[in-house]
Amino acid sequence: MTATAAETVFEPCATVCREGVDLAVFACGDPEAVPVLLIHGWPDTHLLWTEVAARLARDFRVIAFDNRGAGRSSAPAEVAAYRLEELAADVYAVLDAVVPGRKAHVLGHDWGSVLGWEVAADPRAAQRIASFTALSGPNLDFLGAYLRGPLSLARVRGAVEQGLASAYTVAFQIPGMAEPVLRVLSRRWPKFLAFFDGLDAERVRTAPTLLPDMLNNLKLYRANIRPRMRDPRPRPIEVPVQLLVASGDRAVRPVVNAEASRWVADLTTTSFDARHWSPISHPQDVASHFAAFVTAREGRG
Repeated sequence: MTATAAETVFEPCATVCREGVDLAVFACGDPEAVPVLLIHGWPDTHLLWTEVAARLARDFRVIAFDNRGAGRSSAPAEVAAYRLEELAADVYAVLDAVVPGRKAHVLGHDWGSVLGWEVAADPRAAQRIASFTALSGPNLDFLGAYLRGPLSLARVRGAVEQGLASAYTVAFQIPGMAEPVLRVLSRRWPKFLAFFDGLDAERVRTAPTLLPDMLNNLKLYRANIRPRMRDPRPRPIEVPVQLLVASGDRAVRPVVNAEASRWVADLTTTSFDARHWSPISHPQDVASHFAAFVTAREGRG
């Protein structure tokens, strides 16, 4: 289904411009409450978070935005414009515009989680990020470092398992290979998610920009995967991190988190029974685990 304004709890909040890229920002909940920022992945928009946000808005100021290349935000043409460093700068620009001077708790899914890892490793995180919850998206530097580690049977088994799960990303990195398939798939996306993830197709909210979002954001794969696998640069992360692990995720296997304990000072792992698109299939689980982590960190603070 295509979500309308009446079907989402979000309301337009701001348009943040950074170096010629306009970022469409949305929000719900009490403006004075603790701010949380939700970051979507491929090929979603902020609408991915509709059901999760409806639950979080009872207690938090919930902010989401369409990543560059998606939804109502600008779509730069250059592949280099989709490097994680650029997207992380977008996140900080959104926070500076919408909750200036306040720390926010971040939840990322899929490429939103990949981006969240970059945000958490940024030197600005100490002043702007209260915590980060990673859902179904790897730290590419951790993964690259792990794959270059000492040879062992467990390491080889994990690498092969993730390699098979990520085989589609090879096609995504070759211009012209994935586009014809995605043009067909975009017309059947809810049914595909029902097949791939076993969820109810009626719960899938797609933006009217789904096809261009799919095609534009192939640049995420082309700008980041090979450089990070070829030359990983894992960095220590000082903000509290929760690995929110969907145990049945077919796209992101446990090996992607194998290096996290070496680099994250305050690490919590929480598992629940779901597949990859858990914000759609299990919004109550995602919201409750995230809220519990945020509340615990706020109480500790």
